Amino acid sequence: MTGMCQLLPGQGQIEAVGERCVLIRLGDKADLQTNQVVQAVTAQVERSGIAGIVEVVPSFTSVAVHFDPMAFDADGDPPTVLLARLLQRALQQDIPLAEDTGRVIEVPACYGGEFGPDLEEVAAHCGLTCDEVVALHCNSPLRVYTFYFAPGNPFSGPLDPRLNIGRRKSPRIKVEVGSVAIANGLSSIYAATSPGGWNVIARTPWNLFDLRSDPPNRLRLGDRLKFKPISAEQYRQLLEPR
Repeated sequence: MTGMCQLLPGQGQIEAVGERCVLIRLGDKADLQTNQVVQAVTAQVERSGIAGIVEVVPSFTSVAVHFDPMAFDADGDPPTVLLARLLQRALQQDIPLAEDTGRVIEVPACYGGEFGPDLEEVAAHCGLTCDEVVALHCNSPLRVYTFYFAPGNPFSGPLDPRLNIGRRKSPRIKVEVGSVAIANGLSSIYAATSPGGWNVIARTPWNLFDLRSDPPNRLRLGDRLKFKPISAEQYRQLLEPR
């Protein structure tokens, strides 16, 4: 990805979300175009050199900027106001688009059965066969938009619009680590066993987060995930220690 972008009217609104964080709002829909702006703004804030910034955290449609209030003049306006002014100045110019990682990651996934208990329900809801759901999920690489919910847990998209389905009406108490799930135009991989309300259609034998690795995240923002169907036997052969 190359080029520059400018924030459109309505983008770049900054608001305080506590005494140590401000939020830069960049859209209201998780899609590829908004994600490109989110990543560009994240990089621009990191380059700005504004004193006191502790961490910059991108999400689907916004960027959270965590900061140290002690870095700002206590006799003037509140630190959140001072930081907002500095950020607005940094964003009032052409912003380089973030470079594409260039990585297409082929993710093995076993669909249906015990590994994808919601596959048949998704197919029925979408008016498709199970094979068609798998093909649509695997046909186009899905861009990693953000990591959320648990360390290393990627959310990627956009899904083919024919896979239009919301969250499950009844969340599960336990979703197995590695589960590949879809909802609301996005696809996610559970990096840890946890409760969850998305539609589980497959499971990967990979670990996505390991503190023994450097970096611990297997994936990066901007990676494109290309899911590859595998059999249950192949899943067991490729299964990494949990």
